[in-house]
Amino acid sequence: MATYIMLLNWTEQGIAKVKASPKRLDDGRKAFKKMGVEIKDTYLTMGPYDLLCVVEAPDSETAARAILSLGSAGNVRTLTMPAFTEDQYREITSSV
Repeated sequence: MATYIMLLNWTEQGIAKVKASPKRLDDGRKAFKKMGVEIKDTYLTMGPYDLLCVVEAPDSETAARAILSLGSAGNVRTLTMPAFTEDQYREITSSV
């Protein structure tokens, strides 16, 4: 499984109904799971982003479908990047 870091910001719609955010997260976990994607961890953050999620997906196409589905609900905007484990990091850097 590939790992992705998602940085999220609430939209005006999302922040206006912030009390519903935990339920939206629960619903999002279920929807992602049906697509073969797992939200491993979620953090409320302070600074330029409101939330950070660690997500696992079988491939980039599946991750993209899940993230586009999330964004289409209109509550968050996302910035997503692939992430490598420490073992992968060591393997990649040793091959340079």
